Amino acid sequence: MLTATRILTWFIIAIWLTGCAIEPEAPTASATPAPSSGKKKERRYLRFPMDTAISPQYKFPKSARSIDQALYTFAPAAIDQLKPYFKKAGVSYPPQEIVLIAIKDEKKMELWARDFGSFKLIRPYSIKAASGMRGPKLKQGDRQVPEGIYHISRLNPNSNYHLSMKVDYPNDFDREHAQVDGRSDLGGDIFIHGKSVSAGCLAMGDAAIEELFVLAAHVGTDNIKVVIAPSDPRLRPLDTTHHSLPYWTGELYDQVTREIFTITQAKPPVKLAHSHPSHPIYRPVN
Repeated sequence: MLTATRILTWFIIAIWLTGCAIEPEAPTASATPAPSSGKKKERRYLRFPMDTAISPQYKFPKSARSIDQALYTFAPAAIDQLKPYFKKAGVSYPPQEIVLIAIKDEKKMELWARDFGSFKLIRPYSIKAASGMRGPKLKQGDRQVPEGIYHISRLNPNSNYHLSMKVDYPNDFDREHAQVDGRSDLGGDIFIHGKSVSAGCLAMGDAAIEELFVLAAHVGTDNIKVVIAPSDPRLRPLDTTHHSLPYWTGELYDQVTREIFTITQAKPPVKLAHSHPSHPIYRPVN
């Protein structure tokens, strides 16, 4: 009788363990039903923020990892991937400063770094997803990726999207013009993170965010700048003519253009110099 009881007990435990093993995973953010045409449509945004800011009252669960723990996991491989790029550019690792230049319409991010002196291009990254369109972010829920000159305010090793770095939107420029416009709910929680979906953030994929997160931790958030442009001003002047853009977009795009030209030391194409003589960046040099 005792033997039969033990057998029954082990049989129940085996069934329970099997059930845990085959329990379906929760749907991921990137999962979408196939459209009726039969072609799989790539999802580019979510209906909720990509990440959440951690308030002072928030208490991490016991399982939450620290930045040091994330570095222990991801730093060895990330450094192995990054060091050849730094060596080729003639910049030591880690550098003194880095700048991330994001070009929205090309879905491209450039990593620039320097020890002393001028910045050097280290490597480009593909942006997996960036929702919205040309133009600055104006309010909560518009799904716009901000445009302007920003910094990284903190690193989040417990992101819902693998790892993330919080962009300090809204910055002083955003707040000042919102006050003049009478706008109050500017939104926030803009991140550079992993995975490949976006609701106003820059989704870089997991491999890229591991490199960027590790680099940011080693450089320090105070030494990181993020410049986000609608298109590449090194190829053509940033267009401010669309009717949906606020009146102060020209001022914003002048700042972004000057910052990118200063960092990259680029010279505008000659063919644009005569087409746009009124723009100081594109004025021909005698």
